[in-house]
Amino acid sequence: MTLKAGSILEGTVINITSFGAFVDVNGKTGLVHISEVSDTYVKNIRDYLKEKDKIRVKIISIDDNGKISLSMKQAEKDKKSLRPQEIDWQKEKVRNNQGSFEDRLSKFLKDSEERFQDIKKHQDSKGKGYKKSSNY
Repeated sequence: MTLKAGSILEGTVINITSFGAFVDVNGKTGLVHISEVSDTYVKNIRDYLKEKDKIRVKIISIDDNGKISLSMKQAEKDKKSLRPQEIDWQKEKVRNNQGSFEDRLSKFLKDSEERFQDIKKHQDSKGKGYKKSSNY
């Protein structure tokens, strides 16, 4: 089987370094860079991999010299799309239109006034008991 970019295959970890893991894929050796191990920050690759582990990898690229770049995180089965979710604006409009504008404005003003009073009480209570002397 010929290796090509985009293929997802199973490989075996043959060596681990501080910057990544070398993986045997169909008799060829490729590198999974430490940044391609997980979606989260990887401080120590040995926390994620051991030699002789069987892992799924995606071939990112194969350069002219035959170097194979691999990724574990791109080979995950349930990879979520980064595309934005489509929104049905008509349904959103109906859902958000509960009550008239005046009702919503009144509720907003009431909530705002309550929050403002809470902040004011908190600031007033901070200032009591200690006053800075201005005799300098």
